[in-house]
Amino acid sequence: MRETTLKQIAETLGISITTVSKALKNYPDVSAKTRVAVLDLAEKLQYTPNTFAVNLRTKESKTIGLIIPEVVHHFFSSVINGIIAEAEKNGYLVIILQSNESVDMEKKQVELLLNKRVDGIILSLSNESNDDDHIKEIIKRGIPFVQFDKIAKLISSSKVIINDQKAAMEATEHLIKKGCKKIAHIRGPVNPQNAIDRFLGYKKALEKNNLPFDSKLVYTCKNVTFEEGKEFAKQIIQEHKDIDGVFIITDLVAVGFLAYCNENNIAVPDKIKVIGFSNWFMSQVITPKLSTVDQPSYEMGVKSFELLLEEMNARREMLPFQPKTIELNTTIIERESSK
Repeated sequence: MRETTLKQIAETLGISITTVSKALKNYPDVSAKTRVAVLDLAEKLQYTPNTFAVNLRTKESKTIGLIIPEVVHHFFSSVINGIIAEAEKNGYLVIILQSNESVDMEKKQVELLLNKRVDGIILSLSNESNDDDHIKEIIKRGIPFVQFDKIAKLISSSKVIINDQKAAMEATEHLIKKGCKKIAHIRGPVNPQNAIDRFLGYKKALEKNNLPFDSKLVYTCKNVTFEEGKEFAKQIIQEHKDIDGVFIITDLVAVGFLAYCNENNIAVPDKIKVIGFSNWFMSQVITPKLSTVDQPSYEMGVKSFELLLEEMNARREMLPFQPKTIELNTTIIERESSK
């Protein structure tokens, strides 16, 4: 069955294509009688707008690209939900790509989105990202661009972040207030800014509270996995018999740490108190329930799209746009692992 066109509706009713188009868009200069006739015929013939043709005229694709390190992580899946909800409200489709924490994959995906001529791009950097040429290419081409969570600080674009250093400092101080004197830190890889900032926050909390910093108490994840949490738990407990607290880069790793403790009858929180980061859903179902830093992931998604939409609208109207940074608040959620 051939697709119904504006021309067919116009010829059937004996009016111009422009009048049909205006009637469908509810323009006030089209009479009520004509508008009803057009709408009735359009419904009868099952007319749907030719999106491709509309996009050619408006020079908009009504699609945006979203690149995230991984989909399965609760934090990122919640961000996706926030972005999609806002995008749908505003008539945009979202192309979701996963870099798998690979900078090479991230570069290919940026190139793909640029070639697809998306209206804007939202990105959270992979752990491997160590150069920003592909990011600069987005800026160079004038594509509206928002970074969130894992960002390149020196790139001039809108950003939605938390204060990772402050949040990590508060998490470490939470353990100190609970009586911990020797606190280990399982950190993220060297490259991502949020891993750097969380490490710095941990270190500053020790200094502020007159506790010595010992680099031997810092363990670095390569892939930030559940398995690494178990491996580091074994190492930490074997190498530091007097350890009484652990601040962990993210809940996924922390759950692995608790799993090892459970399997080896190491009492948490009596012997070791543990706090994670991000408030992943598993943190509430593991035994003991995990204390954590609540990171507002859904709100981060909503704000990321709102900033992107603001820039897309400004560029469409050829208005100046100044990149903005939104910093969202975090809170400590105390559960059984640190009581």
